[in-house]
Amino acid sequence: MQSQDVAPRPAPSPSDLAVDVEQAEAALVEHYPRLVRLAYLVLPPSLGRNRRVVTAHALTQRALPRGRAQAPAIPARSTGRNGDPGYAFVRLQVLRTALEAGLPLKRTALPKRSQLPPLLPQVWGLRLFPRSGGADELALDQRLSALSGPARAAYVLRGLEELPDGDVVEVLTAAGCEDPQDALREADDVPEQYALLDSPEFDPCSLHARPTDLMRRRQHTRAALAAAAAVAVCGVLLGLPGDGWAPDGAAAPVYAQNPAAEAALDPAKLLRVAPTAWTTSARTDFSVWPARGDLTGDKALLRRALAVWARPGESVQVSATPGTPSGGPSGPPQLLYAGTVDSARVVMLYDGLRIARYAEPRSGTKGAALDFARVDGADRSEANALVLNRADGNVRYLTAPWVKQAAERDLLKPATGTTALALTGGVTAPLASPAAESGDCRSWKVLQLTDATGTRLSTDLGELVPAHLTTGRPGAAHEVTGAPALHTWAPYACSLASMRSAGVRAVNAWEYGRQPLPDASGAADWVCTRADTWRGGGTRVLAQFHTPGGVYGAVAAKAENVPACGVKDPHVLAGVLWKSEAKNWYLLAAGAPGTSSISTTGGVSASAPGSLLAVRAKQGVRAELAGTLEDGRQISGLH
Repeated sequence: MQSQDVAPRPAPSPSDLAVDVEQAEAALVEHYPRLVRLAYLVLPPSLGRNRRVVTAHALTQRALPRGRAQAPAIPARSTGRNGDPGYAFVRLQVLRTALEAGLPLKRTALPKRSQLPPLLPQVWGLRLFPRSGGADELALDQRLSALSGPARAAYVLRGLEELPDGDVVEVLTAAGCEDPQDALREADDVPEQYALLDSPEFDPCSLHARPTDLMRRRQHTRAALAAAAAVAVCGVLLGLPGDGWAPDGAAAPVYAQNPAAEAALDPAKLLRVAPTAWTTSARTDFSVWPARGDLTGDKALLRRALAVWARPGESVQVSATPGTPSGGPSGPPQLLYAGTVDSARVVMLYDGLRIARYAEPRSGTKGAALDFARVDGADRSEANALVLNRADGNVRYLTAPWVKQAAERDLLKPATGTTALALTGGVTAPLASPAAESGDCRSWKVLQLTDATGTRLSTDLGELVPAHLTTGRPGAAHEVTGAPALHTWAPYACSLASMRSAGVRAVNAWEYGRQPLPDASGAADWVCTRADTWRGGGTRVLAQFHTPGGVYGAVAAKAENVPACGVKDPHVLAGVLWKSEAKNWYLLAAGAPGTSSISTTGGVSASAPGSLLAVRAKQGVRAELAGTLEDGRQISGLH
């Protein structure tokens, strides 16, 4: 997109722009990840990735107005997300302070608060940085770093916020930019790779952690040894036998004596299922898993696991999938596993709603971890396995009692076959975890389990419960078995990386269209991948486009919390700009079966009967898609 000089629109009246703190807070909470990403992208890369992350969070958290405030002179109806003036206000505050943070310090003036290291948030002993992206993301980051702050802001507002140049000029002007037109022209020097702005490379809410300068920390630690010795003496006294908290390991002190709560913490009252219960039960879920492992009789370990679940201490690392409560059990839970796995002791528990995994080192309880995952309504295909342990980039699973064979398969290479995994007491041999990989996606290892009813594929997405993989039209999806199903998934396996740590229950890949390409370039496939979650909300839909000979599919459109491509509404419509080998640009679009016509407006005006559209277009053009179904219903394209 080449910018043209655009005059700002007339400012609306102040009464249209009033934003109170409650409205701004609601917008900030709802769109927090997006606002932090905006701040991270605008902040100068010279700060370093760790400080950019912390500063981005600090600037976003300080964006709320002090009491009732007036939004700047921007048309909130057009610039806020979905016309929300509260979002327009906090976005402008974040943008203004992010631009201020990049200004050089002056000796003759006091520094602004945004130019100084943030007081909060602070993470001691760790450096935080987003996940590494691919070569394209790295190249884009380098190009953006060469721009001025206003030019970076212009590029981000165009790409991430999808604002037209007129609105970009108004927002930059309100943010204090002296020459927004010059910023737009400078941003034109960077190619339009706006889809990359949604990459994990620029996501300061999904982070890796590494230690800081360990030698410097060691020197500082020596100065505190005397105080630490005094604290250690107090800790020994508190840990003497009696009614203290030492027998519960890493658990926090007891704060209530409730009979029901105490019963839930009694190892002797843990529910244990017979090894053959699943063969006669009408249910085939986690409720019929027997207790397995070499430490099921270790009452001290089980007591620590239950106590930490009820009241995790400050040193316990607690995590939960989105939408999963992390409170203590309401009654005695069911024991699924207690045993030694690699270098840890692991306890797996189930309370009818959640899986809880407690893990501690073989020696002591320092570094104990507690993880939760929601599993209500699991069926046989989703109660096939649980993640038992991760170590050195590998993962071990605890499989269901009905599983007969386990194998490893590379989803990217459907023709290479499988590698058998040994099963010992229901525990698999270690296999490579795609959740631990970063950078280029060259393989995607999945777990293949076989029982009396068939074979199923599951993938590790960084949570306790692997996601079940299927293929086919929504409502008639089937297991990923056989060459056609495996080849359907292969080009889109790497897109699973965008679904990590989202509480995903199952992912379905549906090839909903095949489109002959112009200029005799063969035929391309349109595939919709939909990730459904355990909590119901937070579904993610990707429409992907795969050209002949391509290794990977390209994401043409995506959406969250929409019924498209699902059981409730299997219809989907998406489009993409495509360049042929003859160097011609086309707008291609495809709808699911049942689409009677497709039309496009905006940068391209065209229509076509049926479920496919192909029309000549210019590079960088933007268009809006609309479709009509055979029953007369109108649908819009995914964005």
